[in-house]
Amino acid sequence: MAQGRLAGKVVLLTGIGGGMGRVTAQLFASEGAMVVGCDLNAEGAAETVRLVEAAGGAIDSSVPVDLGRREDVERWVAEAAEKHGRIDVLYNNASMPRFAPFAAQSDEDYLFTIDNELHLVWRACHLAWPHLAKVGGAIVNIGSVAGIQGARALPQAAHSAAKGAVLALTRQLAAEGVAHGIRVNSVSPGVMGTPPILAMYEALGENAPVAPIVERTITGKPGDPIAVAYAGLYLASDEAAWVTGTNIVVDGGAHAFM
Repeated sequence: MAQGRLAGKVVLLTGIGGGMGRVTAQLFASEGAMVVGCDLNAEGAAETVRLVEAAGGAIDSSVPVDLGRREDVERWVAEAAEKHGRIDVLYNNASMPRFAPFAAQSDEDYLFTIDNELHLVWRACHLAWPHLAKVGGAIVNIGSVAGIQGARALPQAAHSAAKGAVLALTRQLAAEGVAHGIRVNSVSPGVMGTPPILAMYEALGENAPVAPIVERTITGKPGDPIAVAYAGLYLASDEAAWVTGTNIVVDGGAHAFM
C-alpha cells in the first residue's frame, strides 16, 4: 500500500462493527494506519476486518470489548501497545444512546446513555494517555451537534447531556495535554446516513423525528458517514499538528441556519 496520511501510525478505534466506525476503519487503513479496533458485535467487526484486509489495509480486532468495563478497555489498550510497540491515536467513535422524551425517560436509560457515551470516552482516554504521552499522540472524540444545539422534534436529553460533556472533556484534556504533547480534538456529526437513521427514514419517511434537522442541510439528506471520517482523519494526522482543543462540526450546515 502506498504511503498515506497516517503511515506508520497505530490507531485505536472503538466501535468498528458498522456505521461510522467501519467507514473510519476503512479510510484510516487506506491511509496507512495500523488500525486496532474493538466492538461488542463480533460479526460486524469481522466484516469490517474482511473489508479492510480485502483492500490491502492492516487491522486488528478485539471482540467482545465492553467499553463500559474498565478492565476490558485496559486489556485492549495494553495488548495493542505490547503488540505494536506504540499508540499514536485514540479515536473514540463508539456510543450507545437511549432516546426518550425528557419527562418520560427512566433513570436507568439516562445512566445507561451517560455510561455508554461519556464514561467510555473517559476510560479510553485515561488508559491510553500514558502511551500517547510517549509519542506526542492525538485523541479524536466523536461528539454530536446534540451537544451544541437542542432539537424540538427529537427527544434526546440524555444524549445531549452526554455529548455536551464529551465536548467539554475534549477541551479540558486538550489543555492538560499541552504539557505532554498530546493533541485532543473532537468531531460533531449531525444526522448521518448510518443504519439506524436509514431504518428510521424507511419506517417513518417525512415523519422521522430527524426530518426537521435534515431538511436544513445543504443536500436535504442525511450525511454520508465518510464526511465525518475525513474530518477525523485530518485531526488524527500530522497535518493538524498545530490543532488542539477544537471541534469540527460535520452536519451539512443544519446547526447554522434557522
